[in-house]
Amino acid sequence: MSRNGYFFEESGYLKCDTDDGCEAKEETGGEELFDAVNSSIVSGDSIRFFVNVNLEVPPNAAAESESAGCVLLHTSRKYLKLKNFEEEVRAHRDLDGFLARASIILDETATSLDDVLREMLKHFAEDPENMEPSCNFEKIMSTLFTDSGTPREGNGTHDVSESTGMNIQTCTSHLKFHLLSDTIQGVTATVTGVQYQQSWLCIICTIKSLQRRHVCISRLERPQNWGENSCEVRFVILVLAPPKMKSTKTATEVGRTFATMFSDITFRQKLLETKTEEEFKEALVHQRHLLTVVNQRPSAMSDGHKSHGPKPLKLHEFLNVGKGISDDIARRFPVYALDFTDGVIGNNKAIGKYITTMIFLYFACLLPSIAFGSLNDENTRGAIDVQKTIVGQCIGGLLYALFSGQPLVVLLTTAPLALYINVIRGICDDYNLDFSAFYAWTGLWNSFFLVMYSLFNFSLLMKLFKRSTEEIIALFISITFVLDAFKGIIKVFKKYYYHGRTGDSYLEKARTDAIPSLGINTTFLMNSSVSRSMSLENQTGTHDVHYGRETAVLSLMLMLGTLWLGHTLYQFKKSPYLHARVREILSDCALPISVLTFSAVGSYIFKEIEMSKFNYNPSESLFVLAPVQSLSIGSVMSAMGLGFLLSMLFFIEQNIVASLTNAPENRLVKGTAYHWDLLLVALINTGLSIFGLPWIHAAFPHSPMHVRALAYVEERVENGHIYETIVSVKETRLTSLVANFLVGLSLLLLPFPLQWIPKPVLYGLFLYIALTSIDGNQLFERVALLLKEQTAYPPTHYIRRVPQRKIHYFTGLQVLQLLILCGFGMSPLPYMKMIFPLIMIGMIPIRYNLLPRIIEAKYLDAMDAEH
Repeated sequence: MSRNGYFFEESGYLKCDTDDGCEAKEETGGEELFDAVNSSIVSGDSIRFFVNVNLEVPPNAAAESESAGCVLLHTSRKYLKLKNFEEEVRAHRDLDGFLARASIILDETATSLDDVLREMLKHFAEDPENMEPSCNFEKIMSTLFTDSGTPREGNGTHDVSESTGMNIQTCTSHLKFHLLSDTIQGVTATVTGVQYQQSWLCIICTIKSLQRRHVCISRLERPQNWGENSCEVRFVILVLAPPKMKSTKTATEVGRTFATMFSDITFRQKLLETKTEEEFKEALVHQRHLLTVVNQRPSAMSDGHKSHGPKPLKLHEFLNVGKGISDDIARRFPVYALDFTDGVIGNNKAIGKYITTMIFLYFACLLPSIAFGSLNDENTRGAIDVQKTIVGQCIGGLLYALFSGQPLVVLLTTAPLALYINVIRGICDDYNLDFSAFYAWTGLWNSFFLVMYSLFNFSLLMKLFKRSTEEIIALFISITFVLDAFKGIIKVFKKYYYHGRTGDSYLEKARTDAIPSLGINTTFLMNSSVSRSMSLENQTGTHDVHYGRETAVLSLMLMLGTLWLGHTLYQFKKSPYLHARVREILSDCALPISVLTFSAVGSYIFKEIEMSKFNYNPSESLFVLAPVQSLSIGSVMSAMGLGFLLSMLFFIEQNIVASLTNAPENRLVKGTAYHWDLLLVALINTGLSIFGLPWIHAAFPHSPMHVRALAYVEERVENGHIYETIVSVKETRLTSLVANFLVGLSLLLLPFPLQWIPKPVLYGLFLYIALTSIDGNQLFERVALLLKEQTAYPPTHYIRRVPQRKIHYFTGLQVLQLLILCGFGMSPLPYMKMIFPLIMIGMIPIRYNLLPRIIEAKYLDAMDAEH
């Protein structure tokens, strides 16, 4: 008999036209229920529990039908998994709490269910440790049944019901069903039907007036027949809990703990043999030990869980040259044609989703290219500009989309690469080196090391990166986007707002002297006057820049407006407005809509206010070979050091982004190609280096966002918490191909209309990307737990398996690692920034050697598990 059971939920109804016909109607419903279970849900010989919730319609609604002798009863049943005593820490704590103030009744002589429950509640009331000063036990008694709130009138007779529990009270004036509202029972599913465990019954109830949870177990002196599925009850478990509890401490969860223990027939037989409460407690403790030991073996083999340690990597795996690349090609080549036809040919067409994803990806690739191209233009004094950045993005993106093993990964030039380019420019200035030649040699050395990494299967090392480490790096990248945006807007304020405030002190003094006695804000008038005068001077050509506070304020509004509109439209699919397909289109196109909208606001509606725009200096020739032969041997070898550090950045970024893209929750089915993709990136950047184009590698969060845009998502509700789950993803090359082709065509849009996109809109884009990238980041979710009350904690796998204090310890240690990474990656010293890839690699020994000394390995593995 398997112990991998579930709780079962089902909706049903009970109809009674007459007193005599009630039984027949109920039996028919029961047969239909069994047939449904056998055909679709239950198979094998597994043991299961179900929670049976009866919800009675309001009395005023039922009163209309009383004259006809009919009432309506809503019954809901659901499967719940058996509690895993080895993994779920709450199981042990529930039992420990019960043993500390045990409410055990042995050999109860009462025969009716009502009397048994009254004795159990009386036991609560008389126990000084379980005192509830504001609790009305009579009200609790009525709440346990479906006729709660309905006064019992007259001297009716009581008949035995065929539903679990109970009594049907027949009064002279009307018919009323006296059924248990919320119960847990064990069922065993076989090929012939469903068999209920009828010797025990768990009754759960939520009471507002309670201050803490209470559990009482009553062992009856003789088996009692309380109706269908409860013909020989010997044990009754009563669980009472307040409504506002942590998701792992609810009445259902506590009931699930004891129901798991009582599902074992051997354990129930031992309880029957106990003579005292102490023996009863000892049996409970022994059963907990057995459940913990039994669950240790299967839990280690369960699907979706990472093992307690990585499989040790052996030396021969790295010496088998080219094996990873050949395996990747053998895995991906058979489905290469499907990457072009899926969603276009066949029944499951997704052309509309492809179009919206192409539009999103076009803007997601073009706008960062403009932003970082403008930054490179400033850092290199025009050697690498916006035009070259767009060309490099187009060529590299097209090659990767055509030949990569995972085409959903998006290649981009990024902020760390712009930093390396800036450092190279500084070295060339200090030592009078040719920038294009030194840049080319650094890129060639980088590609050489990447080729070595791919040939010797170094991507196998990524197995050592746990989910928690990947999320630290992902959150670090998101933080860099936020900082880049704020740095940009701060520059705008320094240039326009504060410069305009102090730019013409002579005029301000003259204005102040002219109206010394007026009780008005002369500073405000002066700022307006200076702004207008400078605007006039700008029109006559005496000044090149329009200094005014309105430029800074409008820039801030454009940045925040782009973020607000983009995120609002991104979340619009969760709203009830418009048709579902329209909501999905608006959500997929949130980025382009917000960018275009606020570009129009900044460049057209407020065209009289000068905005900060990116520089555009048309290049005479885009493809000029770098004079690599002009450097000395010493300069070439120094470029090797920079190339090695750069290759570490490429190796980590490429593999981690690919790992996040191929995460199990994304449900990709065509396989991975880490080694081949790394080799392809090396070859692409070889060409880019020789022609002086900016380097590109896998970009976060653009790659996971690309997957999300092609995914079919559904929402699921668990304990009142809504989760989004990816059902399937259209794995195609078409979206990347078309988007990067459009990026290349955008050269025709330079300088206008692309220069009409203000820089603050690009800063808003960075904030939008950072905000949307934290969806599903477990580290961010656990940081947010520190600000929530426990009742709002979601019932995630780590909440169930890990003590709350350990979760917060682990979160704090992750935040500390993140701060160290930010300290190096965002240091004002350029050379400090260059070694932060080594800090990323240093997180591996921290995770495997340091953290297990602070937090138990099983808890670390649980928080690193996918689910």
